[in-house]
Amino acid sequence: MIGRLIGIDPGSKRIGLAVSDALGIGARELTILPSRGDAADFAAIAEIAEREAAVGLVIGVPHNPNAPAGAVKQADIALEWIARLRSAVPIPIIEVSEYLTSEEARALAKQAARGPREPIDDLAARIILQAYLDALSYGSATFPPPASSI
Repeated sequence: MIGRLIGIDPGSKRIGLAVSDALGIGARELTILPSRGDAADFAAIAEIAEREAAVGLVIGVPHNPNAPAGAVKQADIALEWIARLRSAVPIPIIEVSEYLTSEEARALAKQAARGPREPIDDLAARIILQAYLDALSYGSATFPPPASSI
């Protein structure tokens, strides 16, 4: 038993959130927050983490191996956002690669009969979190993460 984790798919317009069960086996969608700036976003995330009794945050970083060299990448923006979030929340933050999770989330949305214009950020957060939970169960990840990766 590791405790509940919150999965986060950060974005400039919306932030998708998912939550795990206390055993760290499964993830489910939680909510989609409209992005209103760091202070409001971080306060909302901290409040949700406290309400859910979360012991950590698992945040997707969109690494794109095909991005041009020297360009500002989405991963760079996400990592800067995560660095600011670390000072606003008192629980561990785990960064995980989320390359192509939007494609997988679109497929899940279609299966769930969501409309084509409905947001999928919560589904992407669920995919990010479930991938981390699976890595934990396979022994290829640890929680809490080693201090060097925080």
